[in-house]
Parts: sequence; C-alpha cells; structure tokens
Amino acid sequence: MQQANSLNRLNRLPISRFHKITLLAVSFAYFFEFADINSFATTAPKLIKLWGVTVDQVAYVTSLSFVGMFFGAIVASGLADRWGRKRALLWTTLWFGVFSFAAVFSWDVVSLGVFRVLTSAGLSAMTVVAVIYVNELYPASSRGKYQAYAIVIGICGTPVTNLIASAVVPINDWSWRLVYLWGALGVLLVFFTRRLKESPRWHESRGDHAKADEILREIEEQVAAEKGPLPEPEPPVEEAPVTKAPLRLLLQKKYLMPTLLLTVVWVTQTIGFFGYSSWAPTLLAQEGFSVEKSVFYVALTTVGAPLGSYLAAIVTDRFERKWCLVAFGSVIALCGLLYGLTFNPVLIVVFGFLVNLFERGYTALGYAYSPELFDTRARSLGTGVSYGLGRLSNAAGPLIVAALYNGSGYQSVFLFIAGTWLVGAVVLALFGPRTRPGRAPAEPAEPKNTGTPIRG
Repeated sequence: MQQANSLNRLNRLPISRFHKITLLAVSFAYFFEFADINSFATTAPKLIKLWGVTVDQVAYVTSLSFVGMFFGAIVASGLADRWGRKRALLWTTLWFGVFSFAAVFSWDVVSLGVFRVLTSAGLSAMTVVAVIYVNELYPASSRGKYQAYAIVIGICGTPVTNLIASAVVPINDWSWRLVYLWGALGVLLVFFTRRLKESPRWHESRGDHAKADEILREIEEQVAAEKGPLPEPEPPVEEAPVTKAPLRLLLQKKYLMPTLLLTVVWVTQTIGFFGYSSWAPTLLAQEGFSVEKSVFYVALTTVGAPLGSYLAAIVTDRFERKWCLVAFGSVIALCGLLYGLTFNPVLIVVFGFLVNLFERGYTALGYAYSPELFDTRARSLGTGVSYGLGRLSNAAGPLIVAALYNGSGYQSVFLFIAGTWLVGAVVLALFGPRTRPGRAPAEPAEPKNTGTPIRG
C-alpha cells in the first residue's frame, strides 16, 4: 500500500460512538490531571500551620514542579513519536497517578516536593500527548470543539478537588493527605485501554501504511454501522515517512516562528494562570482569611472553569482561534487585576470566577490552536517543546511572586499576573497566524504571512 490517506479518511467521518468513547477517555485523564495539578496549592495553607512551611518554601516546591513539567513535556513528545499516541497517553497518566499516591506518605516538605516534581512531570507529559491524540483522531471541522469538550469535562476536576479539599483538609492533622490520594485515581484510565485506537496518522508518519489502513478500516466499519455509508475521501497528499523528529528540525524557518510564538503563548499562560491558582489560597490566608475560608473561596471561583471550556467549545470552530485567544487573554488580565484590588469576599469570588472561566476557555483554545501550526512531522515535537518551555518558565514565576509579595504586598502580585496575560494577548494579536476554523494546516505559515490564514 502506497498511502493510507489517514487525514482525509478521518476528516470525512461523522461524529460517532468511536469519537465519543475517545472523548470520554481523554476527558477522564484530563479530569485527574486538573484534579491533581493544584493539590499542593490547596494543602499548602495547612502545611504552613502543621509543618511550619514558609512562603518561600511553597515557592520553591511550586517552582521545581514546573521544572518537572518542562522535562515531562519534552520527554512526552519523544514518547508519543516512538511509542504511539495511545500508549504514551496511558503510561504518562499512570506515571502521575503513581507519584500522586506516593505523596500521600510524605513525611516533610522535602519529600512532598520530590513527589510533586515527579507527579508534575507526568501531568505535563499527559497533557501534551492528549492534545496531539485528539488533534489526530477527530475531523478537522470539529476537532477544536471536541478538544474543548474534553476540557469541559476534565476541568471539573479542579472545582471538585477544591471542594473536596475545603471539606477534608481542616478535619485533622493527616486528612490533607486524602487530596493526593484523590489525584492518584487517574490510574483507572487503564480500564479504557482496550476501547481506544492508535492514531492512524502516527502509523502513517512512520511509513507503516498497512497498519494505518487496518486501524482506519476498523474505525470506518464502526462508524458506517452506526451512521450509514460514508462519503469518499479526498485524494491523498503524499508525505515522506518520518521516524524521528530531531530537535534541530524546529530551527527550520517554517517551524521556528510557530515554535517561538507558542512559547510566548504558553509562558504567559503558565505564569499568568499558575501565578493565580497556585498562590490564591496561600495569599488569602496570609492576608488574614482563615485557611477554611481561603480554600473555600478559591473552590467557589473554580466553578467557572467548566463554563469557560464550554464557552471555548462554542466559539472555537465558529471564529478565528487567534482572535478568540486575544480576547480571552485581555479579559483575564482585567479580571485578575480587579481580583487583586479587593478584599471583599463577594468580589473575590466574582472576579476569581471570571478569571477561571476565561482562563480555562483560553487553555482549551490554546490546545486546539497549538498543534495546528505544525504538520505531522513536527506536531509532537513542536507542541511538546513550546508547552514544556512555557512550564519551565514558571520555575521563576513563584519566586517572582514570593519576592513581590514580601517586598511590595498582595496587590503587586496581581499587577504582575495581569501584565503577563496582556503581553501574551498583544504578541498573539501582532504575530499569531490565523488558522481557518475547522481546518488544519498541511504546513505551518511562514513568518512573513502571519496575517493570512493557514490552509490545510
């Protein structure tokens, strides 16, 4: 077989049970990723009282966790290319679940920090693989929407975890450990394994057209049995097989600009969001709110997160994703600033709710936008490197937040966070390529054409 024509055969499929099962599995992984990612933030106020942990120590643990995320994202791109998207999704989820379970038995802030770094590496790796997996299995006309739907379901892990934390953390001196036990339940993804398909586009990128065709036929049979006869796919586009994408590939002109742009997007998103979510409970507690109230207020604000992902699902395939990202980023900057200017509990919840709503919408849009700027050859590497560099940048973020708080006070932290969001929005507005909704690029845009749509 010369060409399995994976892209066009997948693009002409109607959404079916196959897509919904895949969505459910990815959403499950996302749920426990989002459940686990803020575990330390929700337990830190308790540990400050119980173990005498300082604000600076909270900063160090948080910073090192983002170093772990960087290495996880970089390794994930290699795993996804070498093992396949499905196997990489399973193993990265198992990784973060196992080390979250290990955190239950932490005996001091150092041991907890080590387990959090290893957990964070798995969280970041899983995210990179899941983004690529959805991008390659769903039709181009709706992949942005379903990427967002996965986040809608998955992001519920954040408010659920925060509400659980607000209930169990204050019970006694060991009950905070239950938060990490909850995050470890992501390992149950193994029960979905037999229902998932490997990406035919991954097999085809390696030159294994026969295996790609075999999987495509299985998918087509399932969809046709449910939806009826399928239309003929468009003619194939020849692509040279790729077995390994070296890091220097991203230095080529057509990959360098998208990589740099997405690095700015993920750097500002990471510092902006985690500067808020990782610190809000601790800073509120430091400003005189009780541990119970600070965790509860933050839990209420995260209820906006699923709604934000749903909003992204509505707009992502209807409007240009670039401009949606610019709009969402600008709103987050404004609401985050207003959050820092008030100590009224009602306004804290309202502005925090809006920050969570638009931030998770921004993240869902970013997950759809990022892989569209690369072809199959560079998709895994480009997505992993830019996402990983974004996470690595926040190794400095918590240290900056701690320095600002100790030197200039509570409100300076939120001025800094708002500024990072605004920088991301401006860079996207000026340099972000447009990707036509519902269509993925065969090749990324050249730098000189940043104002024209990418065609796929």
